[in-house]
Amino acid sequence: MSQSNASHELVLTRLIPAPKEKLFRAWTEPELLKQWFVPQPWSVAAAELDVRPGGSNRIVMRDPDGNEFPNQGIYLEVVPNERLVFTDAYTEAWQPSGKPFMTGIITFEDEAGGTRYTARVRHWNEADREAHEKMGFHEGWGKCADQLAELVAKI
Repeated sequence: MSQSNASHELVLTRLIPAPKEKLFRAWTEPELLKQWFVPQPWSVAAAELDVRPGGSNRIVMRDPDGNEFPNQGIYLEVVPNERLVFTDAYTEAWQPSGKPFMTGIITFEDEAGGTRYTARVRHWNEADREAHEKMGFHEGWGKCADQLAELVAKI
């Protein structure tokens, strides 16, 4: 795989004291994903996940005032318990989205003490990366990683 353009990429990595199978389940089972995927006090109003290459996903995020923000995309690669790659460049059945923003690459690697969890987000251009960073990528994705760790400790 070629090296990505760092000016287009944001990365979050954590060591989570749980087996990678539990983290993969939390990313791929709608009822689990709803419990951690957005930073509280936001919530997930709906999650539809067809977890297979070419399968679509639809996640509706809800802010504390009840406003809903639907996000659609497709899975590009699914390696159970190891890797998920998804993008919002397509919505379903390879239909282009109105404005592609990012591709997410989530990896789960065995490490002493648990799983090395890495969320790598590649943007189409530097401006989109900067916008995502200003939206609070590090804080928001970090809080979600904390919520993910709390959830997998209980399942």
